[in-house]
Amino acid sequence: MNIIKILREKASKNLKTIVFPRSSDPRVIRAAEYLKINQLCHPILLTNKDSLKSSVDMINIENSPKLDEYAASYYERRKHKGISFNEAFSTVNNPLYFAASMIASDHAHGGVAGSISSTGDVLKAAIQTIGLKKSSRVVSSIFLMSFEDDRVLSYGDCAVVPYPNAEQLATIAIDSAETHTKLTGELSKVALLSFSTKGSAQHERVDLVKNAFHMVKINNPELEIDGELQFDAAYVESIGLQKAPTSKVAGNANVFIFPNLDAGNISYKITQRLGGATATGPIIQGLDKPMMDLSRGCSWEDIVNVACVASLLSN
Repeated sequence: MNIIKILREKASKNLKTIVFPRSSDPRVIRAAEYLKINQLCHPILLTNKDSLKSSVDMINIENSPKLDEYAASYYERRKHKGISFNEAFSTVNNPLYFAASMIASDHAHGGVAGSISSTGDVLKAAIQTIGLKKSSRVVSSIFLMSFEDDRVLSYGDCAVVPYPNAEQLATIAIDSAETHTKLTGELSKVALLSFSTKGSAQHERVDLVKNAFHMVKINNPELEIDGELQFDAAYVESIGLQKAPTSKVAGNANVFIFPNLDAGNISYKITQRLGGATATGPIIQGLDKPMMDLSRGCSWEDIVNVACVASLLSN
Protein backbone atom coordinates (compact mmCIF):
# COMPACT_ATOMS: atom_id res chain seq x y z
CA MET A 1 0.00 0.00 0.00
CA ASN A 2 1.49 3.38 -0.99
CA ILE A 3 1.95 6.18 1.51
CA ILE A 4 -1.00 8.25 0.27
CA LYS A 5 -3.40 5.37 0.84
CA ILE A 6 -1.84 4.78 4.26
CA LEU A 7 -2.24 8.43 5.27
CA ARG A 8 -5.87 8.52 4.17
CA GLU A 9 -6.68 5.22 5.86
CA LYS A 10 -5.13 6.35 9.14
CA ALA A 11 -6.93 9.70 9.02
CA SER A 12 -10.30 8.02 8.44
CA LYS A 13 -9.93 6.00 11.66
CA ASN A 14 -9.70 9.06 13.91
CA LEU A 15 -11.58 11.99 12.41
CA LYS A 16 -10.11 15.37 13.30
CA THR A 17 -11.40 18.88 12.68
CA ILE A 18 -9.32 20.68 10.06
CA VAL A 19 -9.86 24.34 9.19
CA PHE A 20 -9.32 25.86 5.74
CA PRO A 21 -8.91 29.65 5.79
CA ARG A 22 -8.98 30.23 2.01
CA SER A 23 -12.45 29.18 0.86
CA SER A 24 -12.28 31.56 -2.11
CA ASP A 25 -10.08 28.95 -3.83
CA PRO A 26 -12.19 26.41 -5.76
CA ARG A 27 -9.51 23.77 -5.15
CA VAL A 28 -9.98 24.18 -1.40
CA ILE A 29 -13.75 23.81 -1.65
CA ARG A 30 -13.44 20.69 -3.79
CA ALA A 31 -10.90 19.17 -1.41
CA ALA A 32 -13.02 19.97 1.65
CA GLU A 33 -16.10 18.40 0.08
CA TYR A 34 -14.10 15.27 -0.81
CA LEU A 35 -12.74 15.06 2.74
CA LYS A 36 -16.25 15.28 4.17
CA ILE A 37 -17.87 12.82 1.75
CA ASN A 38 -15.11 10.25 2.25
CA GLN A 39 -14.97 10.85 6.03
CA LEU A 40 -11.27 11.62 6.13
CA CYS A 41 -11.70 14.57 8.51
CA HIS A 42 -14.25 17.13 9.61
CA PRO A 43 -13.44 20.13 7.38
CA ILE A 44 -14.43 23.71 8.19
CA LEU A 45 -14.28 26.51 5.62
CA LEU A 46 -13.71 30.12 6.69
CA THR A 47 -15.50 32.80 4.72
CA ASN A 48 -16.53 36.44 4.73
CA LYS A 49 -19.28 35.79 2.20
CA ASP A 50 -22.79 34.64 3.01
CA SER A 51 -23.16 33.67 -0.66
CA LEU A 52 -20.66 30.80 -0.50
CA LYS A 53 -22.43 27.51 -1.13
CA SER A 54 -21.00 24.20 0.01
CA SER A 55 -22.03 21.08 1.89
CA VAL A 56 -19.06 21.64 4.21
CA ASP A 57 -19.49 23.44 7.53
CA MET A 58 -18.61 27.13 7.27
CA ILE A 59 -17.78 29.95 9.65
CA ASN A 60 -18.37 33.54 8.63
CA ILE A 61 -15.50 35.33 10.34
CA GLU A 62 -17.22 38.72 10.46
CA ASN A 63 -20.16 37.24 12.39
CA SER A 64 -18.22 34.88 14.60
CA PRO A 65 -18.85 35.16 18.37
CA LYS A 66 -15.25 33.98 18.86
CA LEU A 67 -13.65 37.14 17.49
CA ASP A 68 -13.30 38.85 20.87
CA GLU A 69 -11.91 35.68 22.46
CA TYR A 70 -9.35 35.20 19.71
CA ALA A 71 -8.40 38.88 19.73
CA ALA A 72 -7.85 38.78 23.49
CA SER A 73 -5.68 35.68 23.19
CA TYR A 74 -3.64 37.16 20.35
CA TYR A 75 -3.27 40.43 22.27
CA GLU A 76 -1.86 38.56 25.29
CA ARG A 77 0.66 36.82 23.06
CA ARG A 78 1.76 39.95 21.22
CA LYS A 79 1.29 42.87 23.63
CA HIS A 80 5.00 42.82 24.43
CA LYS A 81 5.45 43.95 20.81
CA GLY A 82 3.40 47.05 21.53
CA ILE A 83 0.18 46.14 19.70
CA SER A 84 -3.19 47.41 20.93
CA PHE A 85 -6.32 45.31 21.42
CA ASN A 86 -7.87 46.99 18.38
CA GLU A 87 -4.87 45.95 16.30
CA ALA A 88 -5.19 42.41 17.64
CA PHE A 89 -8.89 42.39 16.74
CA SER A 90 -8.10 43.56 13.23
CA THR A 91 -5.40 40.90 12.86
CA VAL A 92 -7.58 37.95 13.83
CA ASN A 93 -10.13 39.06 11.22
CA ASN A 94 -7.54 37.85 8.72
CA PRO A 95 -8.52 34.27 7.79
CA LEU A 96 -4.99 32.93 8.37
CA TYR A 97 -4.92 34.32 11.90
CA PHE A 98 -8.51 33.30 12.62
CA ALA A 99 -7.69 29.74 11.54
CA ALA A 100 -4.52 29.70 13.64
CA SER A 101 -6.55 31.04 16.59
CA MET A 102 -9.03 28.20 16.21
CA ILE A 103 -6.17 25.72 16.35
CA ALA A 104 -4.48 27.44 19.30
CA SER A 105 -7.80 27.43 21.20
CA ASP A 106 -8.48 23.73 20.44
CA HIS A 107 -11.51 24.60 18.31
CA ALA A 108 -9.78 22.78 15.45
CA HIS A 109 -7.09 20.11 15.50
CA GLY A 110 -5.14 21.55 12.57
CA GLY A 111 -5.24 23.80 9.54
CA VAL A 112 -4.30 23.80 5.87
CA ALA A 113 -3.42 27.01 4.01
CA GLY A 114 -1.06 28.30 1.35
CA SER A 115 -2.89 27.63 -1.91
CA ILE A 116 -3.28 31.38 -2.40
CA SER A 117 -1.02 32.61 0.41
CA SER A 118 2.75 32.77 0.65
CA THR A 119 4.65 30.39 2.92
CA GLY A 120 5.88 33.41 4.84
CA ASP A 121 2.36 34.62 5.57
CA VAL A 122 1.16 31.16 6.63
CA LEU A 123 4.10 30.56 8.95
CA LYS A 124 3.98 34.06 10.43
CA ALA A 125 0.35 33.57 11.41
CA ALA A 126 1.09 30.13 12.83
CA ILE A 127 4.17 31.16 14.81
CA GLN A 128 2.58 34.29 16.27
CA THR A 129 -0.69 32.56 17.17
CA ILE A 130 0.06 28.88 17.80
CA GLY A 131 3.75 29.12 18.68
CA LEU A 132 6.49 26.51 18.71
CA LYS A 133 6.31 23.31 20.72
CA LYS A 134 8.52 23.31 23.80
CA SER A 135 11.10 20.92 22.38
CA SER A 136 11.59 22.86 19.13
CA ARG A 137 13.89 25.76 18.40
CA VAL A 138 12.76 26.39 14.84
CA VAL A 139 9.91 25.71 12.43
CA SER A 140 11.02 23.49 9.57
CA SER A 141 9.66 20.99 7.07
CA ILE A 142 10.03 17.59 5.54
CA PHE A 143 8.96 16.09 2.23
CA LEU A 144 7.81 12.49 2.09
CA MET A 145 9.43 10.99 -0.99
CA SER A 146 7.52 7.89 -2.04
CA PHE A 147 8.44 5.44 -4.79
CA GLU A 148 6.55 2.90 -6.88
CA ASP A 149 8.01 0.04 -4.83
CA ASP A 150 6.40 1.63 -1.71
CA ARG A 151 9.68 2.90 -0.25
CA VAL A 152 9.19 6.13 1.67
CA LEU A 153 12.04 8.48 2.56
CA SER A 154 11.86 11.78 4.43
CA TYR A 155 13.91 14.80 3.35
CA GLY A 156 14.37 17.79 5.65
CA ASP A 157 14.56 20.72 5.62
CA CYS A 158 13.74 21.50 2.00
CA ALA A 159 11.44 24.52 2.29
CA VAL A 160 11.84 26.76 5.35
CA VAL A 161 15.25 27.36 7.00
CA PRO A 162 17.91 28.56 4.52
CA TYR A 163 21.09 28.06 6.57
CA PRO A 164 20.40 26.42 9.94
CA ASN A 165 22.98 26.68 12.70
CA ALA A 166 23.97 23.54 14.62
CA GLU A 167 21.21 23.89 17.21
CA GLN A 168 18.58 24.42 14.52
CA LEU A 169 19.91 21.50 12.49
CA ALA A 170 19.67 19.29 15.57
CA THR A 171 16.06 20.36 16.10
CA ILE A 172 15.25 19.69 12.45
CA ALA A 173 16.70 16.19 12.78
CA ILE A 174 14.71 15.39 15.93
CA ASP A 175 11.46 16.80 14.57
CA SER A 176 11.91 15.08 11.21
CA ALA A 177 12.41 11.72 12.90
CA GLU A 178 9.24 12.21 14.92
CA THR A 179 7.25 13.28 11.87
CA HIS A 180 8.49 10.36 9.77
CA THR A 181 7.54 7.81 12.42
CA LYS A 182 4.11 9.35 13.02
CA LEU A 183 3.23 9.34 9.33
CA THR A 184 4.81 6.08 8.16
CA GLY A 185 4.88 3.93 11.29
CA GLU A 186 8.54 3.14 10.58
CA LEU A 187 11.41 3.44 13.02
CA SER A 188 13.35 6.52 11.95
CA LYS A 189 17.00 6.12 11.05
CA VAL A 190 18.41 9.58 10.58
CA ALA A 191 21.40 10.61 8.49
CA LEU A 192 22.91 14.06 8.92
CA LEU A 193 24.25 14.66 5.43
CA SER A 194 27.47 16.34 4.39
CA PHE A 195 30.11 16.21 1.67
CA SER A 196 32.20 14.30 4.23
CA THR A 197 31.82 10.88 5.84
CA LYS A 198 33.35 10.44 9.28
CA GLY A 199 36.20 12.87 8.85
CA SER A 200 36.99 12.26 5.18
CA ALA A 201 37.04 16.05 4.74
CA GLN A 202 37.80 18.96 7.04
CA HIS A 203 35.73 22.14 6.82
CA GLU A 204 33.68 24.44 9.03
CA ARG A 205 30.49 23.22 7.28
CA VAL A 206 31.43 19.66 8.25
CA ASP A 207 32.02 20.81 11.83
CA LEU A 208 28.51 22.31 11.90
CA VAL A 209 27.00 18.91 11.03
CA LYS A 210 29.18 17.15 13.61
CA ASN A 211 28.10 19.64 16.28
CA ALA A 212 24.45 19.07 15.41
CA PHE A 213 24.96 15.32 15.76
CA HIS A 214 26.44 15.70 19.24
CA MET A 215 23.57 17.97 20.30
CA VAL A 216 21.02 15.38 19.18
CA LYS A 217 22.79 12.58 21.06
CA ILE A 218 22.82 14.64 24.25
CA ASN A 219 19.12 15.48 24.08
CA ASN A 220 17.81 12.32 22.39
CA PRO A 221 20.32 9.52 23.06
CA GLU A 222 17.83 6.83 22.01
CA LEU A 223 17.36 8.25 18.49
CA GLU A 224 19.03 6.22 15.74
CA ILE A 225 21.09 8.93 14.05
CA ASP A 226 24.55 9.33 12.59
CA GLY A 227 26.59 12.01 10.89
CA GLU A 228 28.40 13.36 9.18
CA LEU A 229 27.54 11.05 6.24
CA GLN A 230 27.62 11.46 2.49
CA PHE A 231 24.39 10.45 0.79
CA ASP A 232 25.78 7.28 -0.76
CA ALA A 233 27.16 6.14 2.59
CA ALA A 234 23.81 6.85 4.23
CA TYR A 235 21.68 5.11 1.59
CA VAL A 236 23.67 2.30 -0.06
CA GLU A 237 24.40 -0.57 2.32
CA SER A 238 27.63 -1.71 0.67
CA ILE A 239 29.03 1.82 0.63
CA GLY A 240 27.91 2.41 4.21
CA LEU A 241 29.79 -0.69 5.30
CA GLN A 242 32.89 0.54 3.50
CA LYS A 243 32.86 4.18 4.59
CA ALA A 244 31.28 3.90 8.06
CA PRO A 245 31.53 0.24 9.11
CA THR A 246 30.60 0.82 12.77
CA SER A 247 27.51 2.93 12.00
CA LYS A 248 24.02 1.53 12.69
CA VAL A 249 22.51 4.09 10.29
CA ALA A 250 24.88 4.09 7.32
CA GLY A 251 23.35 2.23 4.41
CA ASN A 252 19.96 2.02 6.17
CA ALA A 253 18.82 5.62 6.60
CA ASN A 254 15.23 6.62 5.83
CA VAL A 255 15.36 10.21 7.12
CA PHE A 256 17.88 12.51 5.41
CA ILE A 257 18.75 15.88 6.96
CA PHE A 258 20.39 18.33 4.58
CA PRO A 259 22.86 20.92 5.87
CA ASN A 260 21.10 23.83 4.16
CA LEU A 261 18.10 24.72 2.02
CA ASP A 262 20.14 24.78 -1.20
CA ALA A 263 21.02 21.10 -0.82
CA GLY A 264 17.61 20.05 0.45
CA ASN A 265 15.47 21.83 -2.13
CA ILE A 266 17.66 20.77 -5.06
CA SER A 267 17.82 17.17 -3.85
CA TYR A 268 14.09 16.65 -3.37
CA LYS A 269 13.39 18.04 -6.85
CA ILE A 270 16.07 15.83 -8.43
CA THR A 271 14.60 12.82 -6.61
CA GLN A 272 11.14 13.81 -7.83
CA ARG A 273 11.98 14.63 -11.45
CA LEU A 274 14.79 12.18 -12.23
CA GLY A 275 14.10 9.50 -9.63
CA GLY A 276 10.35 9.36 -10.26
CA ALA A 277 9.40 9.86 -6.62
CA THR A 278 6.18 11.47 -5.48
CA ALA A 279 6.88 14.41 -3.17
CA THR A 280 4.32 15.04 -0.43
CA GLY A 281 4.90 18.33 1.36
CA PRO A 282 6.24 20.58 2.56
CA ILE A 283 5.02 19.12 5.85
CA ILE A 284 5.49 21.83 8.46
CA GLN A 285 6.89 20.74 11.82
CA GLY A 286 8.03 22.39 15.03
CA LEU A 287 4.74 24.15 15.78
CA ASP A 288 2.84 23.35 18.96
CA LYS A 289 -0.12 22.26 16.79
CA PRO A 290 -0.25 21.55 13.05
CA MET A 291 -0.73 24.32 10.51
CA MET A 292 0.19 23.00 7.08
CA ASP A 293 1.45 25.00 4.11
CA LEU A 294 0.64 24.28 0.46
CA SER A 295 2.35 25.04 -2.80
CA ARG A 296 0.38 27.65 -4.72
CA GLY A 297 0.52 25.26 -7.66
CA CYS A 298 -1.13 22.46 -5.68
CA SER A 299 -4.00 20.31 -6.94
CA TRP A 300 -7.16 19.66 -4.94
CA GLU A 301 -5.85 16.12 -4.36
CA ASP A 302 -2.70 17.61 -2.79
CA ILE A 303 -4.91 19.55 -0.40
CA VAL A 304 -6.72 16.35 0.57
CA ASN A 305 -3.43 14.62 1.32
CA VAL A 306 -2.03 17.50 3.36
CA ALA A 307 -5.27 17.66 5.37
CA CYS A 308 -4.78 13.98 6.24
CA VAL A 309 -1.21 14.76 7.33
CA ALA A 310 -2.48 17.58 9.56
CA SER A 311 -4.94 15.15 11.13
CA LEU A 312 -2.25 12.59 11.86
CA LEU A 313 0.15 15.14 13.34
CA SER A 314 -2.43 16.60 15.72
CA ASN A 315 -2.31 15.61 19.37
